[in-house]
Amino acid sequence: MTTTPHPVRVRYAPSPTGDFHVGGARTALFNYLFARHHGGQFILRIEDTDQSRYNPEAMGWLVNGLRYLGLQWDEGYEVGGDYGPYVQTERLDIYQKYCQEIIGRGHAYTCFCSSERLEAVREEQAKNKLTQGYDRHCRHLNPAESAQRAAAGEPYVVRAKIPLEGEITFHDVIKGEITYQWVAIQDAVLMKSDGIPTYHFANVVDDHLMKISHIMRGDEWINSVPLHLFLYQAFDWQPPIMAHLPLILNPTGKGKMSKREDRAPDGKLMPVFVRTFQEMGYLTEAITNYLALLGWSYDDKTEIMSREELIERFSLERVKPSAAAWNYDKLDHFNGDYIRRLSVEDLTQRLVPFLNKAGVPATYETLLPITPLVQERMKTLTEATDFVDFFFMAELPDYDHSLLIPKKMEVATVRQILTQAQQILATTDFEPTALDTALRAAAESLSLKPGPMFQPIRVAVCGKMVAPPLFETLIIIGRETVMKRLGQAIAKLN
Repeated sequence: MTTTPHPVRVRYAPSPTGDFHVGGARTALFNYLFARHHGGQFILRIEDTDQSRYNPEAMGWLVNGLRYLGLQWDEGYEVGGDYGPYVQTERLDIYQKYCQEIIGRGHAYTCFCSSERLEAVREEQAKNKLTQGYDRHCRHLNPAESAQRAAAGEPYVVRAKIPLEGEITFHDVIKGEITYQWVAIQDAVLMKSDGIPTYHFANVVDDHLMKISHIMRGDEWINSVPLHLFLYQAFDWQPPIMAHLPLILNPTGKGKMSKREDRAPDGKLMPVFVRTFQEMGYLTEAITNYLALLGWSYDDKTEIMSREELIERFSLERVKPSAAAWNYDKLDHFNGDYIRRLSVEDLTQRLVPFLNKAGVPATYETLLPITPLVQERMKTLTEATDFVDFFFMAELPDYDHSLLIPKKMEVATVRQILTQAQQILATTDFEPTALDTALRAAAESLSLKPGPMFQPIRVAVCGKMVAPPLFETLIIIGRETVMKRLGQAIAKLN
């Protein structure tokens, strides 16, 4: 087991180039849980050095997504702290200072190769079936000559002077011991010709200056560790503890989870962005619980856990090295479970904005008596719209009259059912037990089972086949509206 240094300081350091993906959310969550478990600091740093791909909308998606997930950071973007700025393009003077230092230490050099020359090198390597990469043409330039050419305004980049032989071994908390041969590592660019550092250089400088104790990031970054460790060694800095999280696979388990949203063969949306899950009505509690189990587990049976339980139980030693497949059905199960755990008052409060957005004019007061009727049926909050919209309609939208007619039943029988229902509902006490007793007795008098008897009444009153429990629905809608809708259904049959 790896000894955990104190204080624990971890960071989530996304690049604002696109929408906030659940893969990034899982990384942020693991950092957050680890920090909270150890009483440490969770830091949000924005790595925006790739200006060609910068998307101004991405910052909003990121910040709103983190807050929706309840992953409030202690230090960093919009919050501040002792180690700012926390946006990399605001730290360019810091990177320039350390770039000059690493050149002075003899571990980096200026490279004046033009893009045309680099392309010609790649083409020659491809033609000769050689490993493609920079040929280190400028590595052995005289430092005085390099300085003179740079001072004269000749464009250049700064490259790492990677060892030409030997190997490097490091320990990853999740993956174990990993060894790379230096010969396989390129003399990577550290500082671009426009004076903006590459991800690799800025990342290392920031992690050191911000006193990051642990680096938890996606598995796809593990091949960059040798270069990063080279930089730590070049500056005589102690590197953080490394932990590379397993990939998230698509639902088939045969490839990485898509970076784009798509639809299943049945037309159902397969979301991958955090804001889409939020818009679809997934509870914060459910999606964070589900994300925590993608590559981590407490034991072989416990799945539903509160945030407090996740924080108490989380450890890197329980993170699995193997990839985990996304399962939409399981997430739906989790979400439905959490919906059923909410109090009626809490669920009502959460439902109102979704219903209002869908055009249903519900308020907390008008929805409160309806919520218990639908709580057991929902998997997401947006599903409530189809269950309750007819409660708030002055007039039902037109529906197919065939919905009123159960299988193997004549239209005349349906008309008789609705007419008799009108008579019963006009005179019976408007409370569930009395309505249940009276309508079941009517079904028996017509030699019908309750199901075929209730279907025409349900469709007439709700405009659809699937709706909350019938008798409670009738009471909430009210006798006057119920009678009106039954009459309209009879007219539709005629």
